[in-house]
Amino acid sequence: MESRLLESWGIDPAYIVILLLVIQLLLFILIISTIMKYDRLKQSYFSFMRGKDGKTLEKSILAKFDELEDLSALVKKHSADIKDIHRRMGSHYQKIGIVKYDAFLEMGGNLSFSLTMLDEKDNGWILNVMRSQEGCYTYVKEIVKGESFIELSEEEAESLERAIFQETYDINVPNLPEK
Repeated sequence: MESRLLESWGIDPAYIVILLLVIQLLLFILIISTIMKYDRLKQSYFSFMRGKDGKTLEKSILAKFDELEDLSALVKKHSADIKDIHRRMGSHYQKIGIVKYDAFLEMGGNLSFSLTMLDEKDNGWILNVMRSQEGCYTYVKEIVKGESFIELSEEEAESLERAIFQETYDINVPNLPEK
C-alpha cells in the first residue's frame, strides 16, 4: 500500500498502524475500567435502596435528621451541665493530706493525726487531733491560698504539704456493661 501523501511527509504507514493499535488498546482498557466502576456504583445503589421505595427512604432520612436534632440538643444540655459541675466543684474539698503521729510520745501508738482538706484554690482547714491518756484535744486551723495565719506544728505543716502537692482525686467509675 502506497500513499503519496505519507511519502511526501516521510512517514511509514506501519508506524500509523502501530499507533492506532496502541490507541485502541488504551481505549479498551479505559472501557473495562469504566464498566467496573459502573458495576460497583450499581451494587452500592442497590444495597442502599434495598427494600425501600422513594417515600419510605424519605421517611427514614427525615427520622435520622430528627434523631440528629435530638442528639444535638442533648449534647448542648450535657455541655451546660458539665460546665455547671466544674463551676461547683471548685469550692468542694478535693485535696486531702493526713499525717498520723504520737503526740505525747506515750505508749499509746500513733493515735493522733493532722488532717488537711483543701479545695482547688488551696483554701480549707487543718484538723489536728491529739490523743493522750487524759483525753483528746481537737484544733482547727484555717488555710487560705495554701497558707495559715496561725503557726503550724511540724505534723500540720507536713499534712498541708501532702494535700497541696498531691493530684486532685479522680473518681473511679467502674466500667458498666454494654447494652
